[in-house]
Amino acid sequence: MGLLEVTQLGIQFGGLKAVDDFSLSLDLGEIVAIIGPNGAGKTTVFNIMTGIYAPSTGSIFFDNVNIVGEKAHQIANLGLVRTFQNIRLFKDLTVQKNVEIALHRLAGYSLSDSVMKNRRYKEDERKIREKALDILTIFQLENKASEKARNLPYGQQRKLEIARALALSPRILLLDEPAAGMNQKEINSLVQLIRFVRDQYSLSILLIEHQMGLVMSLSERILVMNYGRVISQGSPEEIRNDPRVIEAYLGRRR
Repeated sequence: MGLLEVTQLGIQFGGLKAVDDFSLSLDLGEIVAIIGPNGAGKTTVFNIMTGIYAPSTGSIFFDNVNIVGEKAHQIANLGLVRTFQNIRLFKDLTVQKNVEIALHRLAGYSLSDSVMKNRRYKEDERKIREKALDILTIFQLENKASEKARNLPYGQQRKLEIARALALSPRILLLDEPAAGMNQKEINSLVQLIRFVRDQYSLSILLIEHQMGLVMSLSERILVMNYGRVISQGSPEEIRNDPRVIEAYLGRRR
């Protein structure tokens, strides 16, 4: 059994089957992409996996634990962490504070410690600040630490959202269109960064992406969705040459 096992997942909204019979096995260290046209059900799959939606059918086992019915924060604490299509930063807080907020679950001090601001509180806060700066350095954002998140260029806001997700110590990181709004230079840098994060932190990555250059160069395996169902899966080369994919997503050959 893989680190993540999703079996025959389905969800229906009224009469519409948004996801139907979706299955996925993800092993530790893999980078796997889900692609498909808009409305194919990709983000809905992420929403089910992370507890935002409850599935109508199917099962989700993360590290041999059934997580269907768990709340979103409980799933994140287990190590299944995601980013969103629409950036969800605390935009009026500094870049560093955005990461520190995710790290505060590691703090061991009590409410009374925080009120008294005693030695334990100060030591834990120092460690959190140092850890946040370490993460920002990985993402080359350390020189932006004191700026408000809203003042970052769009591509750097994307990187900050991934950095904040990494602060939650994921075992699987779900990235929903991480390259959205990035130029080609930023996308090339992101490919290298995702590989580095996978290797450095020994985690698995599942991503949704429309930038096909990124998908083909980064992914070890690809699932293609259309109308809520997986229509093809395989290596980048197999997907590139699959007529069903060409018709549904990449455009019909002429």
